[in-house]
Amino acid sequence: MRTPFGAVGVACPRDSVDRIGFLPPDTPLLAARTPAATRAAHALEAYLADPRYRFDLELTRQGTAFQQRVWQALSAIPVGMLRTYGQLSGELGTAARALGQACGANPHPIVVPCHRVVAAGGPGGFAHAREGYLMDAKLWLLRHEGAML
Repeated sequence: MRTPFGAVGVACPRDSVDRIGFLPPDTPLLAARTPAATRAAHALEAYLADPRYRFDLELTRQGTAFQQRVWQALSAIPVGMLRTYGQLSGELGTAARALGQACGANPHPIVVPCHRVVAAGGPGGFAHAREGYLMDAKLWLLRHEGAML
């Protein structure tokens, strides 16, 4: 689907959302092919209309126990609020670099809001990128939610 910050793809081969991905701007888009993909597209559209929209999507469980712990902590960050990598790694008792790697491996961005984690001195990275369309997406999402950097 097209968004104000670019294109987003959703992979839902079964009844749950396997992956949400930010796509290069010129990526050709396909229509949703499963009921789960249609539900995910509608939910993302609702979030784009209202950043306080509460996602209620079935997400495919993936990742290591550590990654799942990080993603659960990300889901607890309220809309419009930010945590630094240092703050969140301190709360979880882990290294900031390991936390950043788990954030970058998040298969459900936007729904599991890794964009709300920033560096102490600025936005930090996003999906293992520090510039380009991925960073444009992170900055748009933060502005959309009213988060102040």
